[in-house]
Amino acid sequence: MIRDTSTMDRPVDRRAARVRRRALLLAGGALLALLAALVVPGLRRWASSDTVVDAGRLRTAAVTRGDLVRDVDVQGSVVAAFRPNLTSPARGVARVEARAGQVVARGEVLVRVESPEVASRLEQERSTLLSLQADVARQRLATRQAALARRQQVRRLEVLLEAAKRAMERAERTRQMGLLNEVEYEEAEDDLAIARMQLELAREEGVLEADTLVFEVENRVSQMDRQRMVVADVERQLEELAVRSPVAGLVARVEVADRDSVTAGQPLVSVVDLSQLEVEVQVPESYAAEIAAGTPAVVRHDGRDWEGAVASISPEVEGSRVRGRVAFSGAVPPNLKQGQRVATRLLLDTRRDVLKVPRGPFLESGGGREAYVVDDGVAVRRRIEVGSISISEVEILSGLEEGEQIVLSDTAKLAGAERVLLRD
Repeated sequence: MIRDTSTMDRPVDRRAARVRRRALLLAGGALLALLAALVVPGLRRWASSDTVVDAGRLRTAAVTRGDLVRDVDVQGSVVAAFRPNLTSPARGVARVEARAGQVVARGEVLVRVESPEVASRLEQERSTLLSLQADVARQRLATRQAALARRQQVRRLEVLLEAAKRAMERAERTRQMGLLNEVEYEEAEDDLAIARMQLELAREEGVLEADTLVFEVENRVSQMDRQRMVVADVERQLEELAVRSPVAGLVARVEVADRDSVTAGQPLVSVVDLSQLEVEVQVPESYAAEIAAGTPAVVRHDGRDWEGAVASISPEVEGSRVRGRVAFSGAVPPNLKQGQRVATRLLLDTRRDVLKVPRGPFLESGGGREAYVVDDGVAVRRRIEVGSISISEVEILSGLEEGEQIVLSDTAKLAGAERVLLRD
């Protein structure tokens, strides 16, 4: 007996079947619409693009608004602003009391020069000063003695004048009595006149002699004062034989050995003032015309920026570079050593409230005249105009708007295409 398929058959509900078929058709249509919404724009972008580039190979950035500081980055080395070279003040023998690299205080003795000539001259000048001091004292004593003698003479003449006056009075009375002849009376008059004249002359001579003696004393005192200044000058020369550090700093170099014979003006030692360090920079010749004394600068040291300014700029060009000096505006950075290399930025100009983008290879590859603006996955070439250019940013004068994204990478990768599809 052959079995049939009756045991496998099921009754079919035609209405439910139609519902399921409709639901499947609607779901498929929605899926197709979704796929179309996702694929068609991409296909449209692909169709309108000249080329396709992997987006991961490009670096982009947004156009922003703010201040742009135009600067130039240069390498600098630390140098001492004040580095005196000390020389021997006289001929003699040097006694070195400092060594290279030693930290010294202001006024500390570095080298002593022993000079027998200066020491001998000082003794001679001191001896001359003592002699002049004794001469002045002797002259003052002589002046007092002469003044006393003159007073005694004047006093004696005053007594003689009084005696002559009394004699004249007696002669007058005797004459009136008829007991004195005319000759004796005239002699008494003459004696009185002579006494008066002698007293007057003595007084005048006393004044003149006193002035002469005062002049002599003043002259001797002047000689003594001049000699005292000579002694002080030689003492200063002897003191200067102890060569002292003019600054608190570091001994850079010692030019002589201990007990060496030295001559006047011979270099002995050089000192570096560690409190007055500057940065010597080499500026590219193309920026030299824009840099002058007072140009702001920033020195980078130990992860911190230190403000400064250009102190001087050389008028000469050496190897396409110009030498300059940057002085710190405030405190000198700690632990800074002479000869140490530091990064330095010279701030040429500050542009306020401008459109700007980060600096990138697009600037050189596009000549600063074009850039690629990224919009919805497509980079579109656009004409731009740039202004000031700093180390890290570029001013945009026209062609871009704030918030737009541009390609910073080398645009040579885009092969000059007008529109480039950026593939994720």
